[in-house]
Amino acid sequence: MRKIIADTHAHTIVSGHAYSTIREMASAARRRGIQVQALTEHAPKMPGTCGLYYFQNLDVIPREMDGVRMLFGAELNIMDPEGNVDLPERVCEELDLAIASMHIPCFGEGRSEDEVMRAYEAVMKKPYVKIIGHPDDSRFPTDYERLVKMAKETGTLLELNNSSLRPASFRVGTRENLLTMLDLCRQYDVAVTTGSDAHVDVDAGNFCYVSELLEYCNFPEDLVVTTDPEQLKRYLQIDL
Repeated sequence: MRKIIADTHAHTIVSGHAYSTIREMASAARRRGIQVQALTEHAPKMPGTCGLYYFQNLDVIPREMDGVRMLFGAELNIMDPEGNVDLPERVCEELDLAIASMHIPCFGEGRSEDEVMRAYEAVMKKPYVKIIGHPDDSRFPTDYERLVKMAKETGTLLELNNSSLRPASFRVGTRENLLTMLDLCRQYDVAVTTGSDAHVDVDAGNFCYVSELLEYCNFPEDLVVTTDPEQLKRYLQIDL
């Protein structure tokens, strides 16, 4: 497997439950050899995070720090089975990238598989959503074949989330779910991305668990867009 050179999901102190600044995250990414570091703060409905104006003002931040190409976006909260998210479309379209994820404080718990899948399918049809974040948690029951097929149809990247695979992760059944998802991605020729989901600088660009998983299942490296800047540019539709 070629080296992972991009991290498409991480947070800074403004997300409320993260602990490092933008420059600390950039510096840590450089030390790990990461060429592209995305900072994707939790969107406004996550308790404790930043508000709308933060996302409207991201154009003032330099896109290169410490020799690292920086991307600034949002981790949108999927709010309901209709796939509504918590930033306006016009704001999302101006971000470098938008991830859409399910979190219990926003989507709730005890949802049925059909509700989860309706939400995923609706949000993947939004052209500004480039990535589905951590689709690996059994608390949100998922039909992975249906998810992978929709990702292929819409050109949406499915995320391998390093934080989900931590032994102390609060997410449920993540390794087994990701192995199922990766097998289907191989079958249907669907690309994945890698997100550290770092909430502190020491984890920026940390893919120790993701790399082990990819090696374990011998996943095709050409389907991992974060090993190839040209593929990443194509999927995110952004210059790097």
